Amino acid sequence: MRVAIIGSGPAGFYAAEALLKRTDTVVHVDMFDRLPTPYGLVRGGVAPDHQNIKAVTRVFEKTAARPTFRFLGNVRLGRDVTVEELRQHYHQIVYAVGNEADRRLGIPGEGMPRCTPASVFVGWYNGHPDYRHAKIDLSVSRVAVVGNGNVAIDSARILLRTPAELEKTDIAAHALEALRNSQVREVFILGRRGPEQALFTPPELKEFGEMEDVDTIVDPEELAGCVILEAAGNTQQEKNLKILQSYAARQPGAETPPSGKTRKLHLRFRVSPTEVIAGADGNVAGLALEKNRLEVEPDGTVSARGTGEIEVLDVGMVLPAIGFAAERIAGVPYDEKARVIANEDGRVVDPVSRNVIANEYVVGWACTGPQGLIGSHKGASAHVVEHMIADGAGLDARELPDREAIDTLLRGRGVRAVSFDDWKRLDDVEVARGARRGVPRDKITDIGAMLAVLAQY
Repeated sequence: MRVAIIGSGPAGFYAAEALLKRTDTVVHVDMFDRLPTPYGLVRGGVAPDHQNIKAVTRVFEKTAARPTFRFLGNVRLGRDVTVEELRQHYHQIVYAVGNEADRRLGIPGEGMPRCTPASVFVGWYNGHPDYRHAKIDLSVSRVAVVGNGNVAIDSARILLRTPAELEKTDIAAHALEALRNSQVREVFILGRRGPEQALFTPPELKEFGEMEDVDTIVDPEELAGCVILEAAGNTQQEKNLKILQSYAARQPGAETPPSGKTRKLHLRFRVSPTEVIAGADGNVAGLALEKNRLEVEPDGTVSARGTGEIEVLDVGMVLPAIGFAAERIAGVPYDEKARVIANEDGRVVDPVSRNVIANEYVVGWACTGPQGLIGSHKGASAHVVEHMIADGAGLDARELPDREAIDTLLRGRGVRAVSFDDWKRLDDVEVARGARRGVPRDKITDIGAMLAVLAQY
């Protein structure tokens, strides 16, 4: 059976691993990516100061080394090859395209300079080709990051790291230079709900207390009424509350002298932005915040309701980090409400009738929306693969063009497909460049430059 996987991030690689390890059927996997480089968010989203998380690529390399696996990078679905053409060349298709669009605040002033989606900021400092030329103006002293997930945490941490801390990482060279000259000294992370509902993970929250030059500030009143249920077990929320309480207890006072650190992180809760305020120069000069009260819905979820009480936070930049959405792909059913590929438990469906589209599947964030850490996708992708095997009985009897026919089609369109061996050459070049800087790697951030390197082989 021949399967096309569109996207080479963790969910795609975990699906490939589950397919290629089958002993009851022989599966050939062709994995496509629009970039010449594999690994999706592991390369383009994981913060450069979290190198240990990137070690998961060693597992993906083992999958890529299997003889029935091929990587075809620098191939964009909808531009270089159509969904209909994939249907002709493969028995099944798996969409693992992630969430490449960002969700917007939907408030006045959002489009002005220095109000930039956190996804753009993350792509910029990670050297993602889409964002290498993003205009990130760090000439301001105070920044608001809107959101209570790990993207908000990562963005704040990178803004507040010292140059000495950043120089040890594989942060993109252009971002390192800009951050060396950054004027940012104060960051506010803003959550619309309470501390108990925050979605960041405890290790990321705790890391702020271990940074070289950062005081983490939590007003004890922000935690008033929050109860830690010791007997309920160590949930993420309980761990977060304990860490937040430890920060609240550190506030300078009679017993706690000032730390002497020059950078500050403020963690604020129960506030929602209502307007990005412009200064005389047309850039961000402030953020209007409405204080919220929390209400428990009948299904047990907690919603934030505005109280009408407004304050203005004096900041020069706003980074919304309130989630992601799947991009629309021509020929692929899209769920407008959930902003993911339309599916039922990983089987692609028509968004209106909900009828199953035969032999097409979706894994990862394109299936569920932005939830779950990297490791959680292993089981989720394997679950969808079980559907594929159950649905695929007898499919391998359908004759397809030769496996290399897709290569011929792409070459005929002038597409330079990048193999996994090609990627390993790029990888070697980046690691060697990094060695000269004394860091894990120095990324090539331009697709043309990547292809120019490969043209030398």
